[in-house]
Amino acid sequence: MASTVWKGYLSFGLISIPVRLFAAARSERVSFNQIHEVCGSRIKQQIFCPTCERVVERSELAKGFEAEKNRFIIVEDEEIKKIAPASSDTMEILEFVHADQVDPIYFDSSYFMVPEEAGKKAYQLLLETMKKSGYSALAKIAMHQREYTVIIRPHANGLTLHTMFYPEEVREVSEYGHSDNVNLKPQEIALAEQLVEGLAADFEPQKYHDEYQAKLLQMIEAKREGQEVKGEEPRRLAPVIDLMQALKKSLGELPERKPAAQQAAPRVAAEPVAPKSGRKAARG
Repeated sequence: MASTVWKGYLSFGLISIPVRLFAAARSERVSFNQIHEVCGSRIKQQIFCPTCERVVERSELAKGFEAEKNRFIIVEDEEIKKIAPASSDTMEILEFVHADQVDPIYFDSSYFMVPEEAGKKAYQLLLETMKKSGYSALAKIAMHQREYTVIIRPHANGLTLHTMFYPEEVREVSEYGHSDNVNLKPQEIALAEQLVEGLAADFEPQKYHDEYQAKLLQMIEAKREGQEVKGEEPRRLAPVIDLMQALKKSLGELPERKPAAQQAAPRVAAEPVAPKSGRKAARG
């Protein structure tokens, strides 16, 4: 059974809805243990104090904030609880926004919001209202010793909550977003649009799987059976020199499920036709 991540109230005007949050997704990956190669035993990590020169038990540990180099301020759990904001047990909807106005770069973790028995009617009312209006809700919630801004949106007949990064947490890269001195020809853009259309499809997440993790498991099983582990030749890619040629070739190799795009390719890719006067048309 899924474990509750947060329990409290969703506040909407004067309406309070008792709800629980459950993690909506989690990473699945092959994990490895640290093994002592000499004897094949799994190692154990110990907590060591360099001042006392001995192994420390977890019962002796405390939280500390480094105020200055090698000078720590000890903070007790009860002291942290005293300053917990109201959003620790009540997340108040602050405003409603259109979901398409929120850049996905701000999304962090996702949670399913489930109402308690006493809040089911109010929960359903909010859900149906948001579905009809097209709005998502912005609120604040405190958990895991920090306060998050969250967006709540209708999803699969329920409300889903996403914690969000704050603007100062979104990184900036000086090289990102600059396309100085790059000139694209209309014909290149037209071919690229055909290539996009040729690969367009409905979003079906069940089609995609972590092939690397599957190959890791296959490798482990092969080693368990004493079989040789076969590798794959890495793909060797190089920068495209002739963009037009690469686009035309890509269109010619589109999957058969998109024949319309392949048939349309020659029409846009054709070179300009020379006028009947015999003078060649200028090529851009």
